[in-house]
Formats: sequence, structure tokens, C-alpha cells
Amino acid sequence: MLTSLSIENFAVVKSVNVDFNSGLSVVTGETGAGKSIAIDGLSLCLGARADANAVRKDSAKAQVIAEFDISNMTHVHSWLTELELVQEEDPQHCVIRRVISSEGRSKAFINGKTVTLAQLKVLGQWLVSIHGQHAHHQLLKPEAQLSLLDQFANHDDLLNAVKSSYAEYKTTNARYQSLQASQQQRKDRCQLLSYQVEELDNFALQEHEFAQLEIEFKRLSNSQSLLEEAQLSFHRLYEDDNNNALSLVQKCISELEQLQSHDATLQPIVDILKDSAINIEEAANELRDYCDGLDIDPLRMQQAEQRYQQVMDFSRKHNVSPEDLYQTHQELALEYNTLTADTGSLTTLADEVAALLTSYQAAAQGLSNSRRTAGKKLSQQIIKSVAQMNMAHTKLEFSVHYDPLASISELGLDEVQMLVTTNPGQPMDLIENVVSGGELSRIGLAIQVITSHLNQIPTLIFDEVDTGISGPTASIVGGLLRQLGNDTQVMCVTHLPQVAAQGHQQLFVSKLTDGATTETNMRLLTPENRVRELARLLAGDTLTDTAIANAQELLKEVS
Repeated sequence: MLTSLSIENFAVVKSVNVDFNSGLSVVTGETGAGKSIAIDGLSLCLGARADANAVRKDSAKAQVIAEFDISNMTHVHSWLTELELVQEEDPQHCVIRRVISSEGRSKAFINGKTVTLAQLKVLGQWLVSIHGQHAHHQLLKPEAQLSLLDQFANHDDLLNAVKSSYAEYKTTNARYQSLQASQQQRKDRCQLLSYQVEELDNFALQEHEFAQLEIEFKRLSNSQSLLEEAQLSFHRLYEDDNNNALSLVQKCISELEQLQSHDATLQPIVDILKDSAINIEEAANELRDYCDGLDIDPLRMQQAEQRYQQVMDFSRKHNVSPEDLYQTHQELALEYNTLTADTGSLTTLADEVAALLTSYQAAAQGLSNSRRTAGKKLSQQIIKSVAQMNMAHTKLEFSVHYDPLASISELGLDEVQMLVTTNPGQPMDLIENVVSGGELSRIGLAIQVITSHLNQIPTLIFDEVDTGISGPTASIVGGLLRQLGNDTQVMCVTHLPQVAAQGHQQLFVSKLTDGATTETNMRLLTPENRVRELARLLAGDTLTDTAIANAQELLKEVS
């Protein structure tokens, strides 16, 4: 809960320091004194938008500091721990500070450490709930009425089941719609692939076949010239009767061997020539075998040329190199098989989407039944509560209409409407068509009291929510606010003495001016000053003994 608030140089406030207790704290003051200044400052501290106008005139900066007791808020403590924002010396308290410069720049701190505005807002939504003068108008919105029913019903398990079912349906249906939308495009592609893959299947090019085919094609294409040149070389090396290479080398060997007797240094040369003769003879034999084995087959030549040319044609057709044609064939076949499988997937997905929709509708129906039950209970409690606030003839119900044909959402398939009649003999109608501002405030306050035990936010702030209420009704409203303060910390800005008297503590806001500057102050009233302030609210600026006696009586009734 909020334990203290310090405001410096904010708007017309120079310096205000206020300590808060549990229960109901009421804030009163003259019209225009700035009773809402504490709420505005606290809103700023919790992440509201700031600008240079928030800084008091002739001041360099404005500063708001709020301290909270978080000893019973495990989720807040866990969040602070995760972000390393816990005060080690006092982990049960949290201090938030917001600074705005006169240029409009803003800084935020949690327990002395700089944080982003987004982080400040996350923390703020767990600590304080502020209800402005027109907050109850949210009740006129169908989405707020739906949220209210869900909060009161406390059926998170049903809500989560619907959300989970919705998410699964949405994901699967998106896949189905995407697949279906591209069906014609996929069908055209599949038809093309079918032709291409069949054509390549029939050609049946094997892996690495092209490299071998290219070698064979070149050899067969030049077989005649290869034979002629090989035979000529064999003739020159071995068969030429006059000057074949082998006989010439052998002749040289014979002549040099005769000269060795005169010069022994010729021996190495003779050895080299003998090796050469052997090599020439072996080369000649290999050439003879090559010529004998060279097959000049016109038919095989035609077949190799034809297959080679087909490879080149297919390569150009698919815009790939001949070496990559085999891999392209495999990729096209894989794509074709995948697209063919997708056709079956479309039917399977359609069945799955239908099943998921049925499952979602069942979950939404269960949620709807729970809302209908909760609506009956909540409406009865609201009727009972507002009857105490001079709305004895009020009838109220929550219409929960389940529509299986409605657009699905994570909140189910319900249309929720709050129907009301406040006068006997008048038909039930939408709440926005029936109630006045004062009646709406009373209904809203009744709901706040009824649902207070479900609200995990420790501090509730009401800014003149009693507008349009007076007389005995004001006393009842004040009693309800006090009752609400028994379960949570409540701060209420009011101009009604009947409401102010119900506070566990009362704060007074005053405005001072010297003609040149204006300053707003807030202070906690002593018991004596509280009587005088209540008397002022009762009788105006002129205090009378009767007004003081009435004020004392109001406080006596509360105690």
C-alpha cells in the first residue's frame, strides 16, 4: 500500500509531504484548491505522460516520490528481484521517484535505480488503481462489462482453455488458408514439374555420367585421326625399315660400345641409350596394342553423340551446367513429391481446422455458461447494494448471448450487455440508455465494493466519484467506501461531508496566494480541525454552532 507521498515544484505545489495509513483517507478542500493534485502527482510518479507544464513556474524541475509497502505482494517482489531493483536494506518497501525538468525531460527511478517509463507503468498497475470522475463510464462499454463478469466469476481456467484453443485454431487455420490460397499456383507448378520430372526420369542420367560421357564422346569423335597418328608414330618408332627410332638407337649403341675400348667414360652414355632402346620398344608395343584396340564403331559414335547432345539440350532448358543436371533432376523430383504431398495435407488440414473449431466452440460454450451463472449472482448483489443508495426500484441483469456464428476471439463467443431499469413499470434497457451520472456512480461504487476481495491492487483512489449524490445517499456511499477501506487502502477526493466523515483519516487541501504566486498545500487534519472542516462542508464558509454540532454528530455516528 501507499505509505507516503512527497511532491516538490509540481504545478502549483511548492512542497507537500503526506503519510498515508490503511483504510479510507478522504481529501477535502475548497473548490479550485487543487484537491486532485496528489492524485495527479501520484499518476505522474506511476508513469503518466509528463511535460514542461508540470513544473512549477520559475523552478528547474519537479519531483514526485512515492513509497509503498510491498511486504504482502510477492509478485511485485519477484518482479523487482528479477530486474535487480530490490532495496537490499529494506526489501519490504519500494520507493518510486519521477523527475521532470523545465525543458520537459523526464527521468524515472525505482529504489534509486534508473528505469524506463514502460517498466514504471508495469509496476504502477500493480500498486495503484485510479478511478477518475468519469471512470464509471467504462461500465457503459461492452468490453468492460465482459471483463467485469470474468473478474467476478474468477474462472481463469475456462478463459485459459478458450485462449489456448483459439491460438491453436488460429495457427492451424492460417496454415490451411495459406495452403488453400496458393492451391492454383501450386497446381500449375505441379503440372509443370510432372512433365519435367517425367522427361528427366526417362532420360535417366546417372550421377557422374556426364564426365564419363564427355571423355567417350571426345575419343569417338576423333577416333580416325587418333588411329592414323598412332599408326604413324608406331611406324616411325619400330616399323620403318630405313630410319625407325629403335634401329637408330641400337646402331648408336653398337658403335659406341666399340669405342669404349679407347675411352671407358662412354659407358654411362651407352647405358642411357640401352634404357632408351628398351623404352622405345615398350612404347611401340603399347602403340600397337592401342591401335589394335581402337574401336571405330559408327553406331556407338552416333549413340554417344546423341546422348551427349541431349545432356547439353537439357542443361540449356533448365539453365544449369551439364555437370549440375543430375542434381537439378533430384531437386525437381523432391519439389514435385512435396507438392503432391501438400495436396493430401490440404484435406487433412481442413479436417483438423474443423475439429479445432468444434473444440474451441465447446470451450467457449463452457465459458459462456460460467459467465451466465456469474452474471446472475453479480446482478443480485448489485441490486441489493444500490437499493441502500436510494435506488430501491432498480433491476439489473447481465445478458450473456452465446453466438456460435460470431467471429471467434480469445475471449469466446459471447455478447455481454448490462440491462437496467431504475423506475417501476419501465422496461429493461441498455445501461447507457437508462441511468443518470449519479446512478452510474452508485452502480460503479457498488461493483467496486462487491469485487474488492478479487482485486489484488492494494491501493484504490477515487476522484470525486460521489458527484451527483447528496443527502442520505451520500452517507450510504461514504459507508460503502469505508467498508471498501476495511479490505484495501482507499483514497477519496470528495466535497460531501457525509462521505468525508467516513474516512479513517482526513486530508485538507488549501490554496494560498500573495497576488503574484499561488501555492497549494495538503495536510493531515487533527480531530479538532476535522470537525471545523466538516462544518464548513455542511454550512459553507460561515461556521455556526449548529454546523459544528452537526459535524460532531457525523463523526460520532461513524465511530
